[in-house]
Amino acid sequence: MSTPIIQAIDVWKEYGDNVVLERLNLSVEEGEFVSIVGASGCGKSTFLNLLLGNETASRGKLLLNGEPLPNEPGPERGIVFQKYSVFPHLTAVQNVMLSDVFAKAPVLASLFGKAKQQAYSQAMAMLDKVGLTEAAHKYPTEMSGGMQQRLAIAQALMKKPKILLLDEPFGALDPGIRKDMHKLVHQLWQEHKLTIFMITHDLSEGFSLGNRLWVFDKHRHDAQHPERFGAQVTFDIPISKDSDAARFSEEMKPIIDKSVA
Repeated sequence: MSTPIIQAIDVWKEYGDNVVLERLNLSVEEGEFVSIVGASGCGKSTFLNLLLGNETASRGKLLLNGEPLPNEPGPERGIVFQKYSVFPHLTAVQNVMLSDVFAKAPVLASLFGKAKQQAYSQAMAMLDKVGLTEAAHKYPTEMSGGMQQRLAIAQALMKKPKILLLDEPFGALDPGIRKDMHKLVHQLWQEHKLTIFMITHDLSEGFSLGNRLWVFDKHRHDAQHPERFGAQVTFDIPISKDSDAARFSEEMKPIIDKSVA
């Protein structure tokens, strides 16, 4: 039996007396695509930050390939935020090269000779994968929102992570561009054999992209002191690509809406 790529064992996250997450017991196999939905403020982004290593669990264990997950971001985990997380003073290819710059020359923040050429070639190959070859030498301000988000994805994938974290990556895009981005992410998921965790407020998006849907909500409530109890995964729904995702999401929507209202 294979070791899960991510495993949460009785994980809690608290800030003083405020309990954000409690009693998380989850297991994710390599190559799964987990869509995450839930009400605002229920701990979805906190959980993503735990996976990234920006936050540490208050209690319990979070494991990566059976070992304690490092308490800092690492190359095996890439992230894409809703707000385009690219550097405005760098061109597209320079943005994508940046991970190699920091890895190989953290003090000088620059590459030279063969190392620079190799990083440039790899960055151009990644830009080609996300359809940005023609925009390689443009600055983010010269690019549309969809192009900037493609650039952020290329930047996240440059170090060949095994896990990709998506924090509402398409929320700021119009419907037409979102559809194109869905195709791109689905293609990259399969091509790179990624394990993906994606937060979304769009239930149909969660069903159409993922092969598993998590709903974050509180099992326990205290109206006078809501901070006493944290959220858990109240629904863990497997999604078959053979099924009609749109129909399935409509059938589940009333149940999930009630749980996250």
